[in-house]
Amino acid sequence: MNLDDTIVAIATPPGRGGIGVVRLAGPEARAIAQPMLRLKRPLEPARAVRCDLIDPHIETASVGTGIRPVPAERSSAPVDTTTTQAPPARIDEVVVTYFAKPHSYTTDDIVEISAHGSPVVLRHIVELSLARGARLAEPGEFTMRAFLNGRLDLTQAEAVRDLIDSQTLFQAKVAAQQLEGALSNRLKPIKQKLVDLIALLEAGIDFAEDDISVAPDATILDRIAQIKNPLMQLAATFTYGKIVHQGLTLAIVGRPNVGKSSLFNRLVERERAIVTAQPGTTRDLVSETVAIGGIPVELVDTAGIRRALDEAESIGIKKSMEALADADLVLVVIDKTQPLNEEDQELLRQVEARPAIIVENKSDLLGTSNAHVGTAALGRPAERSSATRTSPIIRTSALTGEGIPALRAAILQHVAGDFSTQLETGFLTSVRHQKLVNDALTSLAAAINAVAARVPHEMLLLDLYASLRPLDEITGATTTDDILNLIFSTFCIGK
Repeated sequence: MNLDDTIVAIATPPGRGGIGVVRLAGPEARAIAQPMLRLKRPLEPARAVRCDLIDPHIETASVGTGIRPVPAERSSAPVDTTTTQAPPARIDEVVVTYFAKPHSYTTDDIVEISAHGSPVVLRHIVELSLARGARLAEPGEFTMRAFLNGRLDLTQAEAVRDLIDSQTLFQAKVAAQQLEGALSNRLKPIKQKLVDLIALLEAGIDFAEDDISVAPDATILDRIAQIKNPLMQLAATFTYGKIVHQGLTLAIVGRPNVGKSSLFNRLVERERAIVTAQPGTTRDLVSETVAIGGIPVELVDTAGIRRALDEAESIGIKKSMEALADADLVLVVIDKTQPLNEEDQELLRQVEARPAIIVENKSDLLGTSNAHVGTAALGRPAERSSATRTSPIIRTSALTGEGIPALRAAILQHVAGDFSTQLETGFLTSVRHQKLVNDALTSLAAAINAVAARVPHEMLLLDLYASLRPLDEITGATTTDDILNLIFSTFCIGK
């Protein structure tokens, strides 16, 4: 990839819209853009200018002559100097913004042309740019240039992609904080302590003959612990960060007619699933993604689990069991107005080892006449499944909405746990970051074993350097070209 090239791309999504933006970046960006613009004043850095987009290759004859436009470079007729030629034809009225190096996204000269969002017009701007020497940008090349030119580190560059891919406002806020350097700032003091320890041991080796004192084992172990402990805390945040980044799948399961579809509709906040009084209405999986506390949650409504009455229901129940197995969290819905039957007990046993929330539905039917039935719904303590003892139990009414806020809070508590306070200090949201932090921890563990085995410091340093390299790869200090290409290939063309 040649960083001296001037690149061009459409920066807005495909399709038609009110506005479309074409971005040029590189040393010739202004020179390429100016001939296609009818400017009333020269482009100035950080100022938006309204002007006409013209086709520099087309000239029109005098206004009112009725003569069709003739391509200037193809006309062989002698020029009639007595005829007043009109200016080049206007294609669109646009707004142009010029960012002079190094005060731009990529630190190159950048020109952004905001035209009306016609694909024809935007494509024509790109074609005019290519004709004057620009080349099409590769996926993510603008952001890669920002990284290679020191404008962003690699965690911030990846946060740009996460910000574009955000499905909820909370995800956008997390990505914006990562873009501001939250993760980099959290890693910086850890890396500095590791570098300081490496320097201490290197000095002890280099100046051993000059009576420089060598750090004792206890000091080395203490300083490794000061590096390892915050790294372990950072690695633990991936449990929460992965869910923030990717969302989670929540399966709603239970026997027929306990209100699963009604509960699903309440959480989705619209009539998405069919609800009837007849048991077994739902035969196939119905899914919808909602935001709960800013976390994307894919809700899956399943067929009632019971002994199947026909082949179609049997297939639906099989899919329900598959959804239960694949889900990150399970809502087990039971009818609060009835005691647990064998099917309920079997379902509770199946989720004993799974993250689950027990939902006692139809609480609106618990009047004075049947209150004793509701109280006994989960049976006596000795008869309850261990799932009911370890999982939260929420009483709801899908009909009236009672308990739905508490259910959402329980779902969010399962997602966030104790990590919601980590938002301000940065946390791991990428599998790549998590693997590199674990690699660093593995090398630190090897260093601790080396100290215990009293190996020479030259060998100990190999483990410490092996721990430093993955931390450098997180921010991009030692990232290989192959990894860079893999990361930026997931970006959109115009970013």
